[in-house]
Amino acid sequence: MSSTRRFGLALSGGGYRAAAFHLGTLQKLHEMGRLASIDVISTISGGSITGAAYCLHQGTFEEFHDQMMRALLCCNVISHAIRSWSFMRFLLVALAFLVPSGILLFTRWAPLSVLPLLGLLFVVLRYQFRLLPVSREIERAYDAFFYHGQTLQHLRPTPILAIGTSNLQTGRPFTFSREWMADSTYSYYQPPIHFEAANFPVARAVAASSCVPFAFTPITIDPTYFREQTDVNRAHPQLIDGGVYDNQGIQKLTQANSRYECNTVVVSDAGAGLSPLGSRPYPNTVALLLRTVDLFMNRIKNAQMMANLFQRATEHSKCVAYLSLGWQLKNSIPGFIDNLAQGNISPSVVAARQLRAEWVTNPKEHRLALTAYLEQQVEYADLAARDLTTDEWQVVCQVGTNLTPLTPVQLSLLTRHAANLTEIQVKLYWP
Repeated sequence: MSSTRRFGLALSGGGYRAAAFHLGTLQKLHEMGRLASIDVISTISGGSITGAAYCLHQGTFEEFHDQMMRALLCCNVISHAIRSWSFMRFLLVALAFLVPSGILLFTRWAPLSVLPLLGLLFVVLRYQFRLLPVSREIERAYDAFFYHGQTLQHLRPTPILAIGTSNLQTGRPFTFSREWMADSTYSYYQPPIHFEAANFPVARAVAASSCVPFAFTPITIDPTYFREQTDVNRAHPQLIDGGVYDNQGIQKLTQANSRYECNTVVVSDAGAGLSPLGSRPYPNTVALLLRTVDLFMNRIKNAQMMANLFQRATEHSKCVAYLSLGWQLKNSIPGFIDNLAQGNISPSVVAARQLRAEWVTNPKEHRLALTAYLEQQVEYADLAARDLTTDEWQVVCQVGTNLTPLTPVQLSLLTRHAANLTEIQVKLYWP
């Protein structure tokens, strides 16, 4: 189908860091008068926290902004989960094995102390998700802090919110929205499988979107939400963090014939990039595994950027304004010129910037003139005056991606950095 929607916004994953960064993006788009033009918001993980809260809010943007700022400063999702009965129950079960093991160490049966430990290992491997349903507690925290029992039907009709997750059963993305929740794979089943979205809890959809593998338990779809109860035996969605499939949320906005396809897309990416570790050794298998996962995810991100940001955008004449937390403002205009030289700028953007023919033909030869022209167009001097210092930018890049409260300094710098990058990238790439 051909898209009738013009403007899309993608909010990436990244825990509270992403939630705060995207709040700055939304604020700047609001100030520029562009937020009201957005037709679709595609969200992943931490981006879903902010995106869902925005699409549920019925008051002014300023009220929404203030509420989110307060929440990110004081609402501790992890602490809420740790204080839950599920977590306490898991500790009691663990102690039931650890205490006998410790007692045996001081008796003549000390060699047998390993048996309770083996028993605990068996129980954890066999019943971990039943004993400690972490995602259920994360959902309860989200609901208490942000969504207050609201379901997908309570989302505003516009912009359309598309909350992204990854489906372990099919290996495809599973999306939640106001009137539709599904994995495209199920539409090819005979007969197709459909889900009822209206009464699905927003907090559960966001929990699925931010369900980090290894740490959280996969989210399942209760039989209540199947349109036909007989389909419960044919489909078993197991939903985890949407970032496993697409951590920027770009795909569904740029993919041809997608129900969420848009012609002009703003991508707010809260990823700080793969930081170098220097010569520091890996002390154990866990550290090595975590670093390997980071490398793997960074490789996926780069491949997705090439496919969704450059190739697909230029092939289908789409305009994509991309901003990343790990970027510095001073590199935005040089990056635009490099993209122009590589043929990655849409003709509509070239026309909108009113670039001279010789600049477009040979950008590198006219880099100085082109830089001066673009700096004037985007009012770069004013932006540079509000830019983060190098030390402040490093603080932003070092903010973690967990779900614990941010400090006032972190929150201020994250939103400010996002606002600056949003302004310059929109002025450069939005036709």
